[in-house]
Amino acid sequence: MSSKISKKVYAAILATGLMSFSGVLVETAMNVAFPTLMREFGLATNTVQWMTSIYLLVISVVVPLSAVLKSSFKTKQLFICANLLFFLGLLLDALAPNFPLLLLGRATQGLGTGIALPLMFNIILEQVPAEKIGFMMGFGNLITGVAPALGPTFGGLIINHLGWRYVFCFLMPLIVLSFCLGLYGIQQKSPIVKITPDLLSIALIAILFGGVIYGFSKLSSGNLQLTLLPILIGLAALGLLLIRSKKVAQPILHFEILKNKSFSLQLFGFLLIQLCSLGNAFLLPNYVQMVNGGTATLAGLATMPAGIAGALMSVVGGRLYDEKGARLPIMTGVSLIVIELLAFACLSGHMSNWLICLVYIIYMTGMGMTIGVVMTNALASLKPELSAQGNAFLNTIQQFAGAIGTSLTSAIVAFSQSQAGSKGPGPTALGTQHAFIFLAILAVILWLIFYREIGTEGGAK
Repeated sequence: MSSKISKKVYAAILATGLMSFSGVLVETAMNVAFPTLMREFGLATNTVQWMTSIYLLVISVVVPLSAVLKSSFKTKQLFICANLLFFLGLLLDALAPNFPLLLLGRATQGLGTGIALPLMFNIILEQVPAEKIGFMMGFGNLITGVAPALGPTFGGLIINHLGWRYVFCFLMPLIVLSFCLGLYGIQQKSPIVKITPDLLSIALIAILFGGVIYGFSKLSSGNLQLTLLPILIGLAALGLLLIRSKKVAQPILHFEILKNKSFSLQLFGFLLIQLCSLGNAFLLPNYVQMVNGGTATLAGLATMPAGIAGALMSVVGGRLYDEKGARLPIMTGVSLIVIELLAFACLSGHMSNWLICLVYIIYMTGMGMTIGVVMTNALASLKPELSAQGNAFLNTIQQFAGAIGTSLTSAIVAFSQSQAGSKGPGPTALGTQHAFIFLAILAVILWLIFYREIGTEGGAK
C-alpha cells in the first residue's frame, strides 16, 4: 500500500466525521435548552433528560451492529442511509409541535449517528497506510472532539437570540456538505458477505442498554428500586446475550476477543477515560452556573478553550504514536488527566471561572493526546480480521460511558445537596468536590492500568 493518503480517503473521513461532529454538537447544545423546553412543553427535569437519553440509547443499540452492517452492506450505502436518517431527524426536531415528536427526531438522529460513527474508524483502518493510522485516528477524533467544546456556547448563543429550533436548522447545511463529500470520497475496499443479524441478540442488546441507561438516569432520585431493578434486568440480558453469542454461527458481538488481555485492559481504560470526561463535562459548567452564578453561555465559554486544546492534541497524540509508539502519548496524557482531577479534588470548594478554564485545559490536553491512541493501540492488539469487531466494542463502550458518566457524577452532587437540604452554592460546591474525588480515584486506577500494560514498553504497533 502507498504511504500517500488520497483525497478521496480524506473526503470520506471528513464526511463521516462531520456526522459524528453534528451528533455531539446537537447533544451538548440542547443540554443548554433544557430549561427552555421545560417551560415551553410543561416538562419535569427527569422527562426533558430523555432528549439525551433516547439519543444515547438508540446509538448504544445500533453501534454493536456495526460489524454486521459493514460486512453485509456497501460502505456508501450505509453512509447514505445514516446521512438521510440524521437529516430527517433534524427536520423533525426543527418542526416538532410537541415533545413526543421531538423525541422521535432525536431517536432518528441516533440511528444515523450509530451507523456513521463506526464507519469513520473502519474507513481509517481499511484505507490508511499502517504508518499513518495513528495520525488519521487523531484527525478523526479532532473532527468530533471540537464539538463538545463548541456545543454549549453554540447552543447558548442560538437559543438566546433565535430560539432552540434553530440549533437543528443550523446543522442541516453541515449534513448536506457531509453527504456531498461522502458521495465523492467513500470507496468499497472490503468484500460483501451477507450476514443475517440475530433478532434475539438485538432485542437483548436493547434490553441491556435500555435497562442500564434508565437505571443510572434514576441514580439522583434516591429511589433504589427504580435504580437497581432496571440495571439488574440489563445485566440479566447481558448474561443471556453471552450465552446466545456462543450458540449462533454469526454473533453480533464476538465476545471471544475479550480473551485478548491487552485489548480488554485497554478497553477498560477507554471506559474510564470516557467516564472522567463526561464527569468533567457535567460538573464544570454546572459549577460555573450554580456556584459562581454564571450564565449557560459563560459556562460554555469557560470550557471551550480546553475543548479546542483537546481536539488539537488528538492529532499530536496520533503523530507521536506513529513515530514513537503508544507509551509516550498514553502515559503523558493519562498523567495529565490524573493531575487535573487531583487538582479539582483539592480546589473545588472555591474555584473561579478562570481557574476552571486553565486547569481544565490540562485535562483536555491529556485526554486529546490519549483517546485516539488508546483506540488505535487496542485495535493493533487484534488480528486484522477482528478490527471491525474491536471497533464495535470501543464505540459501544464510548456510548455506554456517555450514558452513565453524567448520571454518576450528578448523583454524587445531588446526594450532597440532599444532605444539606439545599441546592445552593455551598452544597453544590461540596458535592462537586466529592464527585472529583471519585473521578480522581478512577484516574489513578486508569494510570495503573496503562502503566502495567504499556508503561515499561514501547507500545504495540
